[in-house]
Amino acid sequence: ENETVSSLPLQMSLYFNIYFFPFWWLSTVVILYLKYPVLSDYYKFILVTIMILTSLIEIIRLYLGYMGNLQEKVPELAGFWLLSLLLQLPIILFLIFNEGLKIQPLERAVHIVFAFFLAFQVIAAFVTLKRMVNKLATHFRLKEFHHLEEQPVPGFYSLGREERAVSMGGRGP
Repeated sequence: ENETVSSLPLQMSLYFNIYFFPFWWLSTVVILYLKYPVLSDYYKFILVTIMILTSLIEIIRLYLGYMGNLQEKVPELAGFWLLSLLLQLPIILFLIFNEGLKIQPLERAVHIVFAFFLAFQVIAAFVTLKRMVNKLATHFRLKEFHHLEEQPVPGFYSLGREERAVSMGGRGP
């Protein structure tokens, strides 16, 4: 009944990600500042937008990951998983593989580490979500089963007796 299904590897990854994110943010902002004059106008706009979005999404994502995993809340963990898979991972992959951004070695290194964090967290969160949903579904079914045992449906258990009474009544004297 009180089995814990939260994931220790996911929690450790979230913990280390909290300490890594400020380093990632600072190094990315410094490199963006240094290479800003040589970037084209649309890449300037894209990178500034990505930095703002990634910062906001990452704060929300880490909060949802912590709450979803530690408190075993499916909606929060599902939100964390979706933000990781659909927003953060594509953004980081764009930052790693788009050569028009004039990627520097430090920048590539911190993006790769961040991408590894995200990939691991997507996989670990999926496995944890699956276990949480299975536990909740089992708990729900057991609760419904116990509810049926406590309050039987009228006439449900007497169905066999009614059939016998009907069949005997049809035979005659």
